[in-house]
Amino acid sequence: MLDWAGGVTGEHYAAQGNILVGGETVEAMARTYEETNGDLAERLLSALEAGQAAGGDSRGKQSAALLVVRESGGYGGDNDRVVDLRVDDHPDPIRELIRIRGLHTLYFGETRPEDVVAVDGDVRGQVVEPLRRSGYVQEQEIEDYALFDALSAYIRTENFEERGYLDRAVLEYMKGQS
Repeated sequence: MLDWAGGVTGEHYAAQGNILVGGETVEAMARTYEETNGDLAERLLSALEAGQAAGGDSRGKQSAALLVVRESGGYGGDNDRVVDLRVDDHPDPIRELIRIRGLHTLYFGETRPEDVVAVDGDVRGQVVEPLRRSGYVQEQEIEDYALFDALSAYIRTENFEERGYLDRAVLEYMKGQS
C-alpha cells in the first residue's frame, strides 16, 4: 500500500502533506484550524498537533517548524518574521515547538494595554522579592525610584525590553524564578 498524499483547503488556509498515514491527518488539521481561536501561530500549532494525533507522517516524528510573516512584524520591526521557529531531530517535535513558541511569546509578544501591571500595593511586593532573590535589590526598604531602576535593569537583562512595560506575563515569569 502506498503512503497517503493530498490535502484539503478552506477559507484562508490549506492543509496538505505526503507520506502521511491517511487523509484523516489533513482533515483533523483543517477542522482544528477552523475551530481554534487565537493568533495565527496558535491556530497553526493546534492544527499540527491535531494532525499528529490523527496519524501524522507515516515515518514517525522527527521535526517541526513554524513560520508566520507580517510586513515589519519581526523583532523591532526590522523584518517580516513574526515567528520563525524550528525543531530538528526531536522525539516529540510538535510539543517542543509549542514549548519554544511559548518562550518566544514571553520574550517578543506584544503587551496589550489591559495586561500592563501597576507596581503598587501587593504587586510591589511580588516584584521586589524576585528582584531581591536575583540580586537587583539589596536593601530591605526600597524607594520607588530605586525599584524603578532595578526593575528597568531586570527587564533589559532578561530581554523583556520589547514588551515595553511590566505586564502579567513578565510578572508571572518573575514570580516563578527561584
